[in-house]
Amino acid sequence: MAEPRVARTGVLSRPRVQALVLLGATAVALYLCYLIVRPFLAALSWGLALAVVGYPIHKFICRRLPHPTLSAALTVFAIAAVIIAPLAFVAQRLVREATGAAVYAQELIANDGWREVIEGQPRLAALMGWLESVVTVDDIVPHVTGYLEKLAPALVVGSLTAVAQLLITVLVLFYFFRDKRDLAGDLRSYLPLSSREADGVITRVTDTIHATIFGSLVVAVVQGFMGGLMFWFLGLPAPLLWGTVMAVLATIPVAGTFIVWAPTAVYLALSGAIGKALILAAWGGIAIALIDNLLYPILVGKRLHFHPLPVFFSIVGGLWLFGMAGLVLGPLTLSVTSALLDVLRRRTAARRAVDARTTAQAA
Repeated sequence: MAEPRVARTGVLSRPRVQALVLLGATAVALYLCYLIVRPFLAALSWGLALAVVGYPIHKFICRRLPHPTLSAALTVFAIAAVIIAPLAFVAQRLVREATGAAVYAQELIANDGWREVIEGQPRLAALMGWLESVVTVDDIVPHVTGYLEKLAPALVVGSLTAVAQLLITVLVLFYFFRDKRDLAGDLRSYLPLSSREADGVITRVTDTIHATIFGSLVVAVVQGFMGGLMFWFLGLPAPLLWGTVMAVLATIPVAGTFIVWAPTAVYLALSGAIGKALILAAWGGIAIALIDNLLYPILVGKRLHFHPLPVFFSIVGGLWLFGMAGLVLGPLTLSVTSALLDVLRRRTAARRAVDARTTAQAA
């Protein structure tokens, strides 16, 4: 007996059912792939960012060394020597200072040494007296002690995780350079866009990465370095630690380095060091603040055309969703979305123009 034929027209025709099943299976597979890759998103995003930033170096090496594997390895070595090694050194010193500061603070709290430090400063002692009239400090101390006891081991574990992510980033960077043509070709083949539209999206992504790395991150590093330098000059504790904190805060719009140096200046003023407080306030309010206005336009130029508000949400939301990788993935998501919306807008405008011409001819 012959099998009944399935209608080729209608809402539930065989081609449409097959297409829906294929789309559903693809969506599930992509989601599972995302879950697999999610622990390595930071390494992948920073590998992509370094590949885009270091491409001119790779292009220069490829002209003189056409072998793909050797040129990719040499480029990775150059980037590691110029960028990764200094960052790894700073991170190692940062973990060391943070661990030492946590142990020192824990000892001060355990021996009630913090009270002696505060009582030695009349203004801080008065402020502490007012604070104790508002809240019970003795009830807060055990919680702070417990937090500090967990902080040092957490920093060690975090540093080991960072080393693992760094090694994966180097591996990803090598394959991005060696197999760039194949990866770009595969990406283009899956995009439902014309060659011109795909070029526009890729250009927008490249410009965003350049603006993020050369703009936000370089400016943030310079601001953090200047803040840490002033902390060292004034004899304040852990200048590398607080300089790094200021650099991270400088990448977040609306936040900025003042979250660190302003309370420090107030502390110095309350401690009686009025001169140091004025120097720090002037340095932070004038020198560090001007870096953003002078250096950022030079590095970014006209590559990134976004209002500060969506940039703020993309960075803060990216940090919340992806962690430190959000510094790259947040603006990158915003840029890709904007590029795809531009493609949709142009296609819609072209379709409306065709419909208008058809209507005019019919009339």
